[in-house]
Amino acid sequence: MPFDVAFVGTGATPDDPDRTGFAMAYRHAAGYDRLENCRLVACADIVRENAEAFADRHDIDSENVYEHYEELLAEVEPDIVSVCVPPAVHAPIVVDCAESGIPKAVHCEKPMATTWADSRRMKHACSDAGVQLTINHQLRFGRPVREAKRLLDEGAIGDLRRVEFAEEHLYDTGSHSFDLCHYFAGDRRVDWVLGQLEYSEENCWFGEHNENQAITQWRYENGVFGLGTTGDDRMVDCYLRLRGTDGCVEIRSGSEPLRIRQDGRGWRQVDTGDDRLYGPQAGLVKSAARSVLGRVSSRADERLGDTSYTQRGIEDLVTALETGTEPTCNASAALAADELVFATWESVRRRGRVDLPLLIDDNPLTQMVESGALELESSG
Repeated sequence: MPFDVAFVGTGATPDDPDRTGFAMAYRHAAGYDRLENCRLVACADIVRENAEAFADRHDIDSENVYEHYEELLAEVEPDIVSVCVPPAVHAPIVVDCAESGIPKAVHCEKPMATTWADSRRMKHACSDAGVQLTINHQLRFGRPVREAKRLLDEGAIGDLRRVEFAEEHLYDTGSHSFDLCHYFAGDRRVDWVLGQLEYSEENCWFGEHNENQAITQWRYENGVFGLGTTGDDRMVDCYLRLRGTDGCVEIRSGSEPLRIRQDGRGWRQVDTGDDRLYGPQAGLVKSAARSVLGRVSSRADERLGDTSYTQRGIEDLVTALETGTEPTCNASAALAADELVFATWESVRRRGRVDLPLLIDDNPLTQMVESGALELESSG
């Protein structure tokens, strides 16, 4: 039998994304719609016109269009719920889904939540209810990322010593970067975090504070170090770099997204086809889709040919639900990425190193802004 899929938070339009919303439900829907074992059955949005437009686009029965997700859950009883609302309401919706005893799986947009306590609460609620929780850290499915991991695992640059990244900010886009660093480091436990930031101008994405500029460093239990930088003037000059004992690999933007330098040799490009992490071709591949995931359905090849990273992630979570295996973008991996965000901000608040596990509940950056510990230029 197919999985019935519902969406909470459709957004206004997928055609004009900005820092108030990306209408990610449309991108999620494309992932489910291409799978034989999924059918789109319902949607909810607090702006009914948004939900109606989404339903019309995806042939969802008008009787299954809601303003309140609680009614959707009770009346439709979907197997999978995609949560595509702003981060501030991720936790209550995901927890309600888990505690309702209705869906088998919840797929939520990143970042997990706006506080460290809520991030943990989401994971624990789903775990306790036996609900599969995944977070849309879809960059793990990019061919540049998979090729870089293959090179690392084959020993092309020796033993990994450091992972580095440059991003706009730590919380929103940076959650992807932290997640990828964990992926390359083998999802190992982190011992400590030390960070600093600058926040003199308000910088809100999807209603949440992000620093203007930051630097953070951390160490994994296996001795691998991490270095992250954000802002307009970043010390890391590529998207993500793997430094090994015998060379390094860089993931970059533009037409040549992956390159490797081995000791005694210069840089050489690594072929990733048309697959790009950023830019107009972001996340699109043709025949490479099968080699990246290893389990793309024949129907998908016939219908689309090209797959986005989000589509690959959704196929992975549906396959995991069907087979009882662990999905790639599981809640534990996402929680580890979120912990580094909040731990970096907590290091700023403490003015010192933070040993993990992180023993706070709040959002240190929000607390520092609201308390006046970080004074905005506009505040006088």
